Amino acid sequence: MGFSTASISERFLPDEPPERQAAIMAEKETEFRRLVSGKIQPVPGLMTLLARADRAGIPMVAVTNAPRLNAEMLLAGLGIMHRFKAVVIGDELPHGKPHPLPYLEGLRAANAAPDRSVAFEDSRSGVKSACAAGIATIGIKTSLSHADLVEAGSRVTASTFEDPELMKLVAATMGW
Repeated sequence: MGFSTASISERFLPDEPPERQAAIMAEKETEFRRLVSGKIQPVPGLMTLLARADRAGIPMVAVTNAPRLNAEMLLAGLGIMHRFKAVVIGDELPHGKPHPLPYLEGLRAANAAPDRSVAFEDSRSGVKSACAAGIATIGIKTSLSHADLVEAGSRVTASTFEDPELMKLVAATMGW
């Protein structure tokens, strides 16, 4: 739910030696990839929004606390890996989400200003990270409620990428 592998290990395996923590987490991630492989479906409206951003020449960056293999599998499974200038992985930085560093790195990779950017997030740590980086954040209600996402800092929440409020904020920020 938006936590880095390191923070999950610290939280749930504090008494295990580092080598054992790494082995357990690697097994967890391998099982995750096995379970979702071939079953990845986009949230409705995602492909249309990405195509519109492509046509407008908007650079896009994926910012995630997921391990790189998981992120790349999900993006490739949706057939959208090529659309991203970079994939920023929280565990590959000194600080993952909720720290703003992952989003600051994403802004740097896209040569983008935070006030001209939009983040789409479905976790508390992700919303907090994007907001701390100064980015307008839309909470996607895949697993958290409107109230949870707003409490974390989302300006708008939506269940799909077709939501009129989502599109209104994206259009205003992107100048569409």
